[in-house]
Amino acid sequence: EEQLVESGGGSVQPGGSLRLSCQASGFDMKYYFVGWFRRAPGKEREGVSCIHPTKGLTDYSDSVKGRFTISRDNAKNTVYLDMNNLQSEDTAEYYCAADEGHFSTVDTMCISNGNYGMDYWGKGTLVTVSA
Repeated sequence: EEQLVESGGGSVQPGGSLRLSCQASGFDMKYYFVGWFRRAPGKEREGVSCIHPTKGLTDYSDSVKGRFTISRDNAKNTVYLDMNNLQSEDTAEYYCAADEGHFSTVDTMCISNGNYGMDYWGKGTLVTVSA
């Protein structure tokens, strides 16, 4: 079965860190753009960070730039999101998505907010930041 599975969510205090993982099975994710998206309570889904399949290019939303880092390990068929200095506004359900052909650049994938394209979606992992 072709699927994406996120893991690594949890509850942390402001200023804390988490590492999210997005592992693909049933297909080789190294050929895909991969993005992390989040939906906070009462808000629309937004693109957080995206990574190019081959060039190592990345994109980040302004709200996480400098705090979050996206990376990929093609040998493990996994994409990571390292989140540092987490703040209450980062509380959300985080989803990863993979797309092979709808986007040509990482920024267009993130700007889409996941509203089109995306060959695969994970089911999400919850991140809660509170004191």
